[in-house]
Amino acid sequence: MARSYPRTHELTELTMNETSRISVLDAVVTCLQDAGAPLHYREITKRILARGLWRTKGKTPEATINAQLSVNIKKKGKASAFRRAGRGIFALNTERTDPVTQHQAMCRTEDRALYVRGPKAGEKLSFTGSACRILEACGGKPMHYRDITRHALEHEMLDTSGKTPEATMYAQILSEVKRRKGRGEQQRFMILGKGMITLAKWQAKGLAFQVEEANRKARKKLLTTVKGMSPGDFEDLIGRLLATIGFEEVEVTSLSKDGGIDVRGTLVVGDVIRTRLAVQVKRWKQNVQAPVIQQVRGSLGAHEQGLIISTSDFSKGAKQEAERPDATPVALMNGEQLVALLVEHEIGVRRTAFSLIEMGEDEGEPHESD
Repeated sequence: MARSYPRTHELTELTMNETSRISVLDAVVTCLQDAGAPLHYREITKRILARGLWRTKGKTPEATINAQLSVNIKKKGKASAFRRAGRGIFALNTERTDPVTQHQAMCRTEDRALYVRGPKAGEKLSFTGSACRILEACGGKPMHYRDITRHALEHEMLDTSGKTPEATMYAQILSEVKRRKGRGEQQRFMILGKGMITLAKWQAKGLAFQVEEANRKARKKLLTTVKGMSPGDFEDLIGRLLATIGFEEVEVTSLSKDGGIDVRGTLVVGDVIRTRLAVQVKRWKQNVQAPVIQQVRGSLGAHEQGLIISTSDFSKGAKQEAERPDATPVALMNGEQLVALLVEHEIGVRRTAFSLIEMGEDEGEPHESD
């Protein structure tokens, strides 16, 4: 009859003499707890044997561990101490009948549990914001998106009523990566395959890092060039950008008779939604203040909304004024956002493509029965 598993805190307190008596599955629990992230059964075997947590005379210890984990999950289901996090990848199951505590389940560095600082009372984070917070706490260790979601929910970082928060988490991370790649922006996340994710800053090496560094310098140079344009050239650039991203009837107003408005146009979405926008551009070094928002709002025509594009940024007061609920909305675009759109639509820049050959995700990866 299979023995019951000790609680997580009991496992972490075992001495080396005591570990010689624990089962292979108990050793796996200890290994996964210390790792703080899902592991492939080969890596689990390597770590267990290296620490002397389990001894065997068998010639295929990896196959033994893989088989025992698979059988345990199949027989016990949700009551198992383990769950699958991918093909050949296993993690601790915090939804079991005797789950590990939230404190013990968090990522670990050596023997010290990391504390993930949650949001302030009443504050909620986006899916990508919470993922970034969780990965920061793990100090560079990759995590599966399911575990990221679980930790985010445990720490009440997310406000979601969706039935598939894990899928939403993964989709939003992938969407951000795709968007930032299109705009040539620095990535926050790096996708490692099989649902494993890490922060890009922890992988500051290799070709991908060099490409991001080159793109960062190019964006900085582009912003400097835009700031150095003459007022007329800058307004023409904005007019070209608006036309590229879906504006129709774009008109650059007269420099002497713009009444605070530099460009007017109609944003068309799907040939259905048509929004009249009056745009003011600011080629400034200092932040735009609230009175500018009020000035633009006062210059709007009937059924128009406002947009201010600045090469600098906006003060806190300006942002609050733009979002005032009892007034016509005024959208704000700062220098970084402007450069991102210029890069995305290749205005003022050109892309150079390189072909990088990599092994496919499933290449060289044996089946679980191997």
